[in-house]
Amino acid sequence: MNVPYITYAFALVTTQLPVIQTKSSLADAPRVREPEATMPSFTEDEWAGMDVSIRRGNDHDPSWFAGVENDPRVRDATDFDLVIVGAGISGCVFAERASRELGLKSLIVDKRDHIGGNCYDFINGKGFRVSQYGVHLFHTRHERVWEYVQRFSEWMPYEHRVKGAIERRREGGGTGGKKYEHDGREYAVVPIPPNRDTINALFPGADLKTDDETEAWLNERRTVNENPKNGEESALTRAGPELYDAIFKHYTKKQWDKYPEELDASVLARIPVRTNTDDRYFSDPHQALPKDGYTRIFENMIMGDPNITVRLNTDFFEHREMLSAKAKRFVVFTGPIDAYYASQGLPKLEYRSLRFFEEYHEPEGGFYQPCLQLNYPGPEVEHTRIVEYKHKPNQPEAARTSAGTVIFKEYSCDHGEPYYPVPNPANRELYEKYRDMASKEPGVVFVGRLASYKYFNMDQAFLNALEIFDDVMCADASSARTPLGEPDGPK
Repeated sequence: MNVPYITYAFALVTTQLPVIQTKSSLADAPRVREPEATMPSFTEDEWAGMDVSIRRGNDHDPSWFAGVENDPRVRDATDFDLVIVGAGISGCVFAERASRELGLKSLIVDKRDHIGGNCYDFINGKGFRVSQYGVHLFHTRHERVWEYVQRFSEWMPYEHRVKGAIERRREGGGTGGKKYEHDGREYAVVPIPPNRDTINALFPGADLKTDDETEAWLNERRTVNENPKNGEESALTRAGPELYDAIFKHYTKKQWDKYPEELDASVLARIPVRTNTDDRYFSDPHQALPKDGYTRIFENMIMGDPNITVRLNTDFFEHREMLSAKAKRFVVFTGPIDAYYASQGLPKLEYRSLRFFEEYHEPEGGFYQPCLQLNYPGPEVEHTRIVEYKHKPNQPEAARTSAGTVIFKEYSCDHGEPYYPVPNPANRELYEKYRDMASKEPGVVFVGRLASYKYFNMDQAFLNALEIFDDVMCADASSARTPLGEPDGPK
């Protein structure tokens, strides 16, 4: 069956997705085989492949869209202690803490038409809760963060499991694992990060039964290199050449448009290779989903607080002089650090971005694929992964029992929303120049992943904002920062 890519205009109108009857599930049910999909074209409209015309399930205050120049509540105001640029994690933490801890007033501006930053989710026209900027999974080992986020949402326990679809005809595709067909190809579905079950599925001759046997199998293949100079050398010290080729090499190329040998060793150093059969993606003690979605967290943090004024569809740089003058204490800037200094003539920092292409299906059994997130590490398809939100337990009841489902094919690209900093020596050197300028910028506090040119997990973003708030706003706060550890990065 021919499965087209469906495009949408970004407009507040109802867009009807055609029903695509497919068979895309585990095991040996009858199949409808699909031909290979081609790479979609990336237009200037970042949301051309995703239906954002209907976004339900969230609340807002109409004043959020009143602007700043023509609204006397902002234009004539003289009592804002903080002007906060960005309504994501960092911006909302600063505003919420400033109000509740110190009774300070904040003005939050964001050029987007919603709060929540990249965590923003909504219920779409088909009734499914989806994330506009890609799937988000909350997990943390930081007790302060876990205690904080529980103030703003009820949470449901959820342990994320990622599977990889390894094409069987590829070397290392194996004959074990669960059989799965997609786009006319046969795949083995295996745990990611790789563990003992992954190895046994892809390399049946291994027949590993214990942690010690798995460690020995890996050690026979791993290279010894105490100072790996790039991602490939780092991966080979952890996984050996067979797993590296099957899982890491081509996925890295698709994600970063660079092979591992072109990236810092740190990029692949954070991905574990497990000797046991633990198939959880994260091992943190607190793993959960917000019962009513991520956007509700931000609503509960700032909406209805008389000390917090929000203006959306407002570009800080278009009103920079006016807004900066309104901050009695600080401007809190949570955007890209290079954007703040765009007039200085320095090069831009390099980011990778994402594009999402949505399809609606009514498959047998109600599900398109066996799990929420199915990665495609091989070069045979252009997408890096497919996400099927119906698997999330915090879906509305009607969505969980629906005959249909929506999937999102995800592609990496080099233009659009800045998601992932590209870690290489040139970008690190350039960022240090920006950081030095930022450290001397009077009256401005730079907070968050974009301002730090570093990928943060959600919990790391919360902790970073909480601790920077303590540093700059609370005289009696400890200056010691909690080590954040390495983030997960692209999943």
